[in-house]
Amino acid sequence: MNKKVKKGEYLGILLRSKKTVFSTKDIALLWSEESEVAARVRLSHYAKTGKLIRVQRGLYVKDESYDRFELATRIYTPSYISFETVLAKAGVTFQLYGQIFIVSYLTRELTIGGQTYSFKKIKDSILTNQAGVEIMDNYFIASPERAFLDVVYLNKDYYFDNLINIDWDKVDEILPIYNNKRMEKKVEKYKEEALS
Repeated sequence: MNKKVKKGEYLGILLRSKKTVFSTKDIALLWSEESEVAARVRLSHYAKTGKLIRVQRGLYVKDESYDRFELATRIYTPSYISFETVLAKAGVTFQLYGQIFIVSYLTRELTIGGQTYSFKKIKDSILTNQAGVEIMDNYFIASPERAFLDVVYLNKDYYFDNLINIDWDKVDEILPIYNNKRMEKKVEKYKEEALS
């Protein structure tokens, strides 16, 4: 059984955590609170006194230097960073986008703290399959191959600037999770162009 947190230790527990973004549920667990209501009351007080920042209903950050990728994957779960955010970082697309692109169970666009988060809906069976999704400290992110396939899945035609860095063996391993014949043909064309 978890021991009860002593008065005055609550904030310290959060500040020592490696996480930079917390949901009310996370905090209730960290504090061994049996009631989320009690955690909410305490969190509301910390937000009003400037000790924590409430970025969205049920989500809090320690300070302004929170990890934007961590927040992106905590707004709607399950989710992971993908699409152009990963492809630009890998040098597959050259255009830089200001927003962070996330695979999710719904399509939405939100702006929090000046950062735009663009969520794109993908079928649940794909979303929850971990093939090609890497676990970072506090968030999930697609490998370049998974991000490439996510883009191909949601777009009929897409121009990629540089497919040289794509590992086609990894693409072939991940591709079956999409279960999509049109996509398989399209991937084969991209592969031929990249290797020619």
